[in-house]
Amino acid sequence: MEAFSFEVSVKFVTLPTDYKRLEMSKEILVPDFIFESSWEVCNKVGGIYTVLSTRAKTLQDKLKDQIIFIGPDIWKGKDNPLFKEDENLLKSWREFALNKNLHVRVGRWEIPGNPIAVLVDFLPYFSIKNDIYTQLWNDYGVDSLHAYGDYDEASMFSYAAGLVVENFYNYALKETTEHVVYQAHEWMTGLGALYIQKHVPQIATIFTTHATSIGRSIAGNHKPLYEYLFAYNGTQMAQELNVESKHSIERQTAHHVDCFTTVSEVTNRECTELLDKSADVVLMNGFEKDFVPTKSQYTKKRREARAKLREVAGALLGMEFGDDVMLISTSGRYEFRNKGIDLYMEALNRSLRNKELNRTVLAFVEVPGWVCCPREDLKERLLSDEEYETPLEWPLVTHWLHEMSHDQVIDYMKRYNMWNHPEDKVKVIFVPCYLDGTDGIFNMNYYDLLIGMDMTIFASYYEPWGYTPLESVAFHVPCITTNLSGFGMWVNQLLGKDGDLEDGVQVVRRTDYNASEVADAIKDAITRYALFTPKQVEAVRKKAVAISEHALWKNFIQYYYQAYDFALRKAKSRMA
Repeated sequence: MEAFSFEVSVKFVTLPTDYKRLEMSKEILVPDFIFESSWEVCNKVGGIYTVLSTRAKTLQDKLKDQIIFIGPDIWKGKDNPLFKEDENLLKSWREFALNKNLHVRVGRWEIPGNPIAVLVDFLPYFSIKNDIYTQLWNDYGVDSLHAYGDYDEASMFSYAAGLVVENFYNYALKETTEHVVYQAHEWMTGLGALYIQKHVPQIATIFTTHATSIGRSIAGNHKPLYEYLFAYNGTQMAQELNVESKHSIERQTAHHVDCFTTVSEVTNRECTELLDKSADVVLMNGFEKDFVPTKSQYTKKRREARAKLREVAGALLGMEFGDDVMLISTSGRYEFRNKGIDLYMEALNRSLRNKELNRTVLAFVEVPGWVCCPREDLKERLLSDEEYETPLEWPLVTHWLHEMSHDQVIDYMKRYNMWNHPEDKVKVIFVPCYLDGTDGIFNMNYYDLLIGMDMTIFASYYEPWGYTPLESVAFHVPCITTNLSGFGMWVNQLLGKDGDLEDGVQVVRRTDYNASEVADAIKDAITRYALFTPKQVEAVRKKAVAISEHALWKNFIQYYYQAYDFALRKAKSRMA
């Protein structure tokens, strides 16, 4: 069926009760049709995938197929489990697009809401790459001369996405639809947003940066980001750190689209100082709780998760762990400093022989590295009925890595003699793979293991939002994070104070220079939580999940409508 056969009228609506916090008395403009593009549409890479895929149902319920997600067609010739092609969906438009040499596949994104997804082949545009970049320089002053790595690939996809929007708009919407929005995510889609801004000015453009390319580079290069943020010149630092082209497209897109947005106040400060542009609207990242087990399933799944975690640890270390063992973890992208993995390891090191710690702790590091394969010796033990009393060689890691001698987590454990000795109160286990249910050791997905944890720790230095702590509290698992994460800052604002362990989320104050204090705070929190009574633990777990309820999309979607209104009004004034 054709998804664009719908009635169109100019929509002015009064804000529902949920939106009163926007403090807007005016009626707002809402979109009749939304295009949204990202490299992570039907392509699970990182946090942006979570943003889009959890929010999709909320918009799909409202717009009824009047929203199209556009992603890169990088699965050609392979089965994409996230995309189900439908050759009858938008068939007449597909034929029209093909006549214009625009090669797309149309189907459904296999996520809640099953929205329409268009995957576009961007490879043909590499042949005219230099012409595209020249025009971009002439129109918007974007410097693509210093491009390298993934810049070209992302830019050609972004250009192709812009062509998709232009083509579909001219075919199906131009004569019938007044309020159309194009939202582009991250610097990778900036080129397309600027293309639409110039070639289809009737469409309101929104650009969302989830983390500035230069801010991430400053932090990743061990330079102090926060204390000197006011003094950094973004363009100068981009030259120094060799990210000129990414910074240029990001900066110019932020300045020229109808509405510039980011995901947290902490990142908005970066944008103000490094892009010389504050966000017009802050779009905080929500989630849907439909992936959290219901009450009837929860206890069973938690018991299964704890049993599996203890089983793998016992086979690796050659010892048994009772259910009273304390299970903690960190997870996310493998950025040793930015994600606070370094301070997590330091806190565990300081806890190894902590006399005040009254329980054995199994601490997992669940960050995908350059994994080679699951350990055969560990698999054999897990399949055997024998009881083992000696650890395996290298009792630190569940999967072999391609370069065991060049890994930051393993290097840290070797440097500080963290070999999981019997007398160590904390045993550290590195899980360097994607927990997708097929890893060969756990064979359970990340969420099915997360539910078994007693506590999670995300000591981030650079974290624009922070889905991992939000997911943790949604699963009733209290967590520790920092005030340098968007999530941590939001929790403090929600509570009206710095979050403490008893609140379900402890927000540790982190600066450019207080790493040792943060490690001590984490060590002390582990020790303190180990002393909690079952009644205290239950109270903390309830408070953790209560915090997550405030971050549901039904509460955060209001800010998207504010951004839509802002962009649509800007576009209308431009066309007047």
